[in-house]
This record gives sequence, structure tokens and C-alpha cells, in this order.
Amino acid sequence: MKTTLLCTLAFALVMPLTAADPKPAPPEPPTYLTAAEGGRDYADQGEYLNDWGGVQVMALGADAFRLVSYKGGLPGAGWDQQTRREAEGKRDGDVIRFASADGYTAVLANGTLTIKTATGGPYTMKKTVRTSPTIGAKPPEGATVLFDGTNADEWAGGQMKDGMLLAAGCKTKKKFGDYTMHCEFILPFKPLGRGQGRGNSGVYMQDRYEVQVLDSFSLAGENNECGGVYTKARPAVNMCLPPLVWQTYDIDFQAAKFDADGKKLKNAKLTVRHNGVIIHDQLEIDGPTGGGQPESAEPGVIHLQGHGNPVFYRNVWIAEK
Repeated sequence: MKTTLLCTLAFALVMPLTAADPKPAPPEPPTYLTAAEGGRDYADQGEYLNDWGGVQVMALGADAFRLVSYKGGLPGAGWDQQTRREAEGKRDGDVIRFASADGYTAVLANGTLTIKTATGGPYTMKKTVRTSPTIGAKPPEGATVLFDGTNADEWAGGQMKDGMLLAAGCKTKKKFGDYTMHCEFILPFKPLGRGQGRGNSGVYMQDRYEVQVLDSFSLAGENNECGGVYTKARPAVNMCLPPLVWQTYDIDFQAAKFDADGKKLKNAKLTVRHNGVIIHDQLEIDGPTGGGQPESAEPGVIHLQGHGNPVFYRNVWIAEK
């Protein structure tokens, strides 16, 4: 009787620990594929300019925003690359109010940003929309058109959306050595997403070296953000435009060189223009990036990495050297 009672008590103590239901996974942040779906948060997010410089306003979801100011102009367009200040903001009725710890305040309403600093103001900035100068770039004579919106025949696993866009998550059927490449991509709007959860993809050279694709609008520009060579090198400037805006990569790639015995003689090199601005200039890459295939003298495929995010590509072509 005593033994049975002890067993029953022990079972009762253990059961709540072993039979408890696992914690449910947190819900996936909402993803918007059009400006209309993004609503007023998307309408207020963007870039603003005046004679002093530029501002980027980033939507963080739940009526929260971040303002980043740049003296001289916007990144890649006049910014002195030194003066960068941040202020947190919150929607208040029809306006968004920002404040920083050093007395910097701003109000955003109807496409106009009104700013006051500890030393003066008010100063106003108007919303502006930038477009990459290489949007629609035509392939040179002899180039291989990898995707022009008519079919995905050049891609293993290639899937099209709306009959004209190439979804992330595919690889070229053909392998390449040295080349110049152009591609255009568009990122979803995920205001509640954070870090790698904001429209993650990547363009892999030879399936070995990744140039990250991610909604990194207004962020500092790290090696795991848009334009970064993943874990290897941060971009010289963060040229990421807001999501739902077409962006461009123009990439000049030189493959690693090996001798007859397979010994590496030279590292791979990359020059990358993001939205027309050089963000890597003859960058040497000492080995594969995360998830990249091992290096060898063999050519490799172009890999448009898929992470389950609705990232799409168009106007993809490559000119071999």
C-alpha cells in the first residue's frame, strides 16, 4: 500500500513536467506586397530631404517608427558619412512625433517632416522617392539573359509570380566563371519583422559567395544586411531603398584561381554597385560565405537564395568574360 502511494505521488509530480504542451510558436509578422496593403505606415515610411541633408523614416509596426538623419544628403547622395542621428517615434492621431535624448524633435504629417533641434528650427523636409539609375539596364551583345519575365527556363526550381517575376529559391542550370551580372529585386514590407526576418534572400556567386538581400532600409549597414558579403564585409554605404521599391545589383565577379594541383592562387573578387553606387570595390573574398559550396577551379551556378520570404527578381542577365 505504501509503495503504491509513493508511486502515485511520484507520477503526479512528474506528469506536469513531461506532459505539458509545448509553447506555441509566435505568430509570423504580417507581410505586405503592395503599398495599399501597407496602409499609412508604408505611406509615411521613406526618405525626406532639404538643404541641410536627408532623413530616412522606418516603420517598425504597432504605430512605432525610427527616424535617421544624415548631414549633407541621403546615403550615396551627399551624406558626409559621419553625421548620423536617430530618434524614436510614435503615431499620435494623424501625425508621427519623434524625439531623441539630445533634444531633437520632429513631427511628420502629410509628407512633410518638421524638425526642431536644441539650437534652432523649425526646419522642414519633403518626401522624395529615389530610383536606381540602372533599373531596366539592357544586356550587352553576347550576354546570357537569365530572366526577362517570359519564362524561368534558365533556372532549376524557377517559379514565376504574376507571369513576370522570378521568385527567390532557384539556381541557374548553367555554371559560370568570371562575369558581369545585373539583377533587379523587390522586398516585401514587414514592419514587425526584425533582423533576418525582413525579406531575407541573397545572390550567390558560383553558389559560394553571398551578397545579402534583405530589407535593411535605414539600418547601419552590416555584413549580414543588404549589400553585405555575408559575414565577410559590410557595404561601404547602406544603399538599401524602402521595401516595395525595385532595387538593383550590378556585380563584377572574378572567380578564385587555382593551379593544376588544386592549390588556390588567388581569392575571388567582387565589385558591387547597389542602386548604382559602389558598395564593394575589388573586394577579395577569402572563402565561401555561410551556406556556400566549397571553392574549386570549377565554375558554379548563380543561386537566388530562398528563405520562405516573398522576394522577387526581374531583368537578370550575365555577360561572361
